[in-house]
Amino acid sequence: MPLTSDITINYAKFDPNNTTEDTKKYNDFLEKTTSSTPKWYEVGAPRFREMIEAGEIGGLKPAQLPEAEEIKIPSREPGRDIPVRVYKPDNGKPSKGIMLHIHGGGYTLGSHTHVDGLLKFYANTCQVTAMSVGYRLAPEHPWPAAREDSIDVAEHLVDHGASQHGGDLLFMSGESGGANLAVVAAFALIRSRPAHALRGLVLPYGNYTLALGLPSMESYDRPVLVNHEIIRSFMDAYTPGWTPQERRNPLLSPLFEDLRALAAAAPGRKLPPALFLCGTNDPLLDDTLLMGVKWQATGSEAVIKIFPGAPHVFNVPHIDVGRESFAYEAEFLLGKM
Repeated sequence: MPLTSDITINYAKFDPNNTTEDTKKYNDFLEKTTSSTPKWYEVGAPRFREMIEAGEIGGLKPAQLPEAEEIKIPSREPGRDIPVRVYKPDNGKPSKGIMLHIHGGGYTLGSHTHVDGLLKFYANTCQVTAMSVGYRLAPEHPWPAAREDSIDVAEHLVDHGASQHGGDLLFMSGESGGANLAVVAAFALIRSRPAHALRGLVLPYGNYTLALGLPSMESYDRPVLVNHEIIRSFMDAYTPGWTPQERRNPLLSPLFEDLRALAAAAPGRKLPPALFLCGTNDPLLDDTLLMGVKWQATGSEAVIKIFPGAPHVFNVPHIDVGRESFAYEAEFLLGKM
């Protein structure tokens, strides 16, 4: 009998020949848009955010749904509240709990008001109250501002979700930099609220180390929304003047956490079940592969789904891989209800 590997990979998911025409067209669209748009650091973060709001990036304004509500949750700083977007199930039936989403944008761009469609998907798919955190952005507010805001909202929902918001905190999600913040907040809950067990995390194309240096990021120079130059600019804005060694701080870069020790301190001695999703044409691919395998190595559940040729930010409803990713998310979440 031939020797078998303890870790196996579905090579078909990494084979460029399995990239669909639909995915190739989406890559080309993103590359054209990125190449024809000023870089955020060329015009400054405030101006670039205005361009996003005005629909000058990609030709689409962020959709805001009238059913979404805005609330405020107190921060750890007296007198300062954190804005939170809320979307409740459309059918009017009682919510079964809360799903907390943390948006992406390189810790610098994006808004909690830009993900109403995603909140609606989560709310109606799982019959939950879906929320999005309006955390403070770099460079105006470098680390640990985004981390603290994300943790503050998560801890508030553990402490007061049932009494003030109609249910317990069940799930957390986040894409790109938001996945980092979701994981960081989940790990903080293990330490500060050890009796609370999250039912699951949904983590598309996450950034789990800000120390840079992973091959998929360093070798990626094609301007398909992000590349190594753009990612480096986000890291510098969020952690200005930090050395690579300083950026290995596990409170910033959860890839460097002692996951085995965290799992031992968590309910059931396991990390929360996690769904990792990433495309092979994403400079953060290595982040997902390493974090997902390390998660599994603790004996915790980690489902890793890979999408051939998909770029960063592929989970959009108008392309095939986006619809496929939403189907996986729904299956994962409903399996934990």
